[in-house]
Amino acid sequence: MAGFHVRRTTADDWRQVRALRLEMLEDTPLAFLETMEHALAQPEAEWRNRGARGSHPGRIALAAIESDPVSPNGEGRWIGTMGGFVPDAKTGPMLIGVYVSPDYRGSRAGVADALLDGIEEWARMQATTLTLEVHERNPRATRFYERRGFHDTGARTPYPLVAGDLEVVMVKRL
Repeated sequence: MAGFHVRRTTADDWRQVRALRLEMLEDTPLAFLETMEHALAQPEAEWRNRGARGSHPGRIALAAIESDPVSPNGEGRWIGTMGGFVPDAKTGPMLIGVYVSPDYRGSRAGVADALLDGIEEWARMQATTLTLEVHERNPRATRFYERRGFHDTGARTPYPLVAGDLEVVMVKRL
């Protein structure tokens, strides 16, 4: 398997941000609070804004990118992403937009772990906990979060795209 590196996204990454988001929505539609139809309708300015989240105060957006020595910038295919933001002081940092391409999943590949390490480093500068919401029917993600020290708080929030579905609130002490 090829090597990879993790870095913050920028507005200039908008094409890669868009392509990876569309891959995410195709692969695991219940994991994200956006439909494919909505994503496809977004203009370039919105994708640039999403890419710029990597440098906005109170936010972070990371991408895992294959290393490509032939490429002028040394970067190849985007293979994963995670983000975070602070909705309010009480909630503290929230983990969002978690995705790893199928051929890079699993602890041996290390992509999800590397991305989460970066998010946790950022979150430690904000608070002592990191919170996330995961769809109740996403056991693969739940197992990953549990392996990384998150626990189910018992709280549930409505999943806005499917009436009656819920998201499980999990938290990790940093």
